[in-house]
Parts: sequence; C-alpha cells; structure tokens
Amino acid sequence: MKNQSRTAFVFIALATVACAISLPGPSKPSEEANSSSPIQTPSSSELPWLNDGGVSASLLEDVDLVQLYTTANPGIVTIWTFVDLGPPHSSITPSGQGSGFVIDLDGHIVTNQHVIADAEQIEVDFPSGYRAWASVVGTDPDSDLALLKVDIPVEALHPLPLGDSDLVQVGEFVVAIGNPFGLSGTMTVGIVSAVGRTLESERQAPTGGLFTAGAIIQTDAAINPGNSGGPLLNMKGEVIGVNRAIRTENFTANGDPTSSGVGFAVPVNIIKRVVPSIIEKGSYDYPYLGVSSISGDSLNLIILEDLGLPSDARGAYVTCVTSGGPADEAGIIGASNCNDSLLQPGGDLIIAIEGVRVLEFNDLLTYLILETEPGEEVLLTILRNGEEVNIPVTIGARP
Repeated sequence: MKNQSRTAFVFIALATVACAISLPGPSKPSEEANSSSPIQTPSSSELPWLNDGGVSASLLEDVDLVQLYTTANPGIVTIWTFVDLGPPHSSITPSGQGSGFVIDLDGHIVTNQHVIADAEQIEVDFPSGYRAWASVVGTDPDSDLALLKVDIPVEALHPLPLGDSDLVQVGEFVVAIGNPFGLSGTMTVGIVSAVGRTLESERQAPTGGLFTAGAIIQTDAAINPGNSGGPLLNMKGEVIGVNRAIRTENFTANGDPTSSGVGFAVPVNIIKRVVPSIIEKGSYDYPYLGVSSISGDSLNLIILEDLGLPSDARGAYVTCVTSGGPADEAGIIGASNCNDSLLQPGGDLIIAIEGVRVLEFNDLLTYLILETEPGEEVLLTILRNGEEVNIPVTIGARP
C-alpha cells in the first residue's frame, strides 16, 4: 500500500489518491429516512440468474436511470471548505471541494474526512439552492468518514435510503453521483469490480505505519477529484458506499488525478456502525487484533516456499504482532518483530475466524470490521507448524 496524506501520496506503479479537490487560495500555490425507491426491475422469478444483489447487464436499459437520478440527486450536496477566514473575511476563495449526502431529517450529512480536513469553515450547497454552514459532529480516520450537521428547513432535506453492502456482488451495476472537478450533480454508471479490498486508513498505527481500512468496494464507475464523499448507489437508488479514492496513473495538465476505472468506496454497513457512535459520543472504536500481514495478491510460490508453507496455503500470514495487543496476549506468533521489513518463516497462518474461512488478510479484516466489537471474544483457527490450532482472542479497540 502507499503512504498517503490529504493531498500528497507516494506513487509506486499506480497511485491510490483521495478524490477531493484542493483549490488554490488567493495567496497560495495550488495544492492538491429511508424511503423505497420507485425504480422497478424484473424479479428473480422472471430471470432465474438474477438475485437480490444485482442487475443483469441485459437489464441496464430497463432501469430508469433518469428516475433514479431525479430521486437521489436532491439528497446529494456539494461541500466547500475554507481556511484562513477572519473578520472581515480575508479569504473568500474556497480551499477545497468535495461531495456528501443527507442521511436523516436532523440535518446530518456524510462525507469523507479528507474532504473537510483542516477546514476552518464548511459550506454545504444543496441542489435546491440552499446554502448553509456546517458543523463537524465527528470524524472517523479509520474509515475516512466525517459526519456534518446543517440547520436548514426540514422540507429541504432529502435523506437517501441506505442499502446493505453485505449483499453487494461483483458485476452488479452501480451509479456514482457527486461533483467531479466542481461539476455539481454529475452521474456516472459502472459495475462493482470487486469487494473486500483494503486501503490505508488515516490513523497511525503503533508500529509507525497506518492502519488498514477493509471491506472496500471497488468500482469502475468514473470517480474523479470532487467525487470524494458522494454516494455509490445500487440500481434501487440505495446507498451502498461512500466514494473515497481512485487508483490511477492518469493526470490532467494541472496535475489532478483522473479516473482510470479503478475507484474505491467505503461500504455502507460501516457507515451504519460508525455514524450512530459518532452522534452518541463523537467517535467510533474500531475492532483491533494487533497483527500485520501481507496482501494475498503479493503471495507467490517463491514466497510460500521461503515461508515453509504448502503451495495451496491460503490465509492471513502473521508477519508481526504488536507488543501488548490482543493477539500478543492470546499467544499469536508473528514471523518477525514489527520493525523488520523482511519476510521470514515462523509466523502463524490465520485460516479462519469464528469458523469463517480466511483466504487472505482482507477476509480477516472484513470480518473484524463488520462482525465484531471491542470486548468480544473470537476464536481464531491458525496453521502452526503444519497443525491447526484454535486460539481464543479478546478483541481490543484500535489505539
């Protein structure tokens, strides 16, 4: 993964970049309520290969995308951020821009944390023409989410219905609506390209790196700077994710990253966990094991042989265990200390959690984030010296 901040990233082969726009100021150089949808689709009885999770490619033309947009767009907002504001306003030029969407009639709006990071004032513009200053209720750096609140007439609020990201399947059609390059109310269409991806979070881990955000939805719907914080919708008009970042090596003449068909969205089921906690206490405690691993995409036969694992080994290989963390206290063994970047044999291979098969680290992380809470005990099944061992671990909260 690449080490990232709000506006700068380390580029390796491809760059994963956040999709908010940082706008130049006058003295600075440029920086980087759930209602049912009226959308009708054929039933699974009419099309046996169609299940509740998605829409067949042949049906895309049968879905009323115009009606979907008309229904959803009133609840999607443009977010402008300002810095260095003083009386009288010393700066009237926004420093950044992103997207967001209304989730209830209390005026709560979801966006990305990186959209509003460092902002001294936040303006929210509604498609209806309403403009309002927003306050920050709380943020979650682990998932890169922020919850804002505005005070406008309730009749001007159009909450978007939230779907169930557990039902999202690769191949189903999705829609992204947001404000790429400041073009408010832009809709793009694509498919779910993958589920269960990981990105770096914006919270630093005790080992010095960044924690990992899991259960990420990958899509090829065009996402560009300014789309950050906007919704990813299914064909029913339900929010299934929050558009967060793209991976690209394409850039405009001004240096802005552009879509290459690889976008990432925070799944809505994380929002369902995070937002109520932020409203109640201003933050959310992420489940924490205290282990590091390697991406399943990084494994090959040479690495497996060097680690002393069989060629068909699948699981989350523990490269290091954070001292004093839940995994350390439970006796999970890492291959090396957390300051050593070299892969070494001797680490546990986590192959299941609570009986659910773990094929790679993404699976472990997704289960932890979506199915557990701090204080719960889970049973990890590991492969150690060729033998399966069950080890109970009490989940902690990310420090």
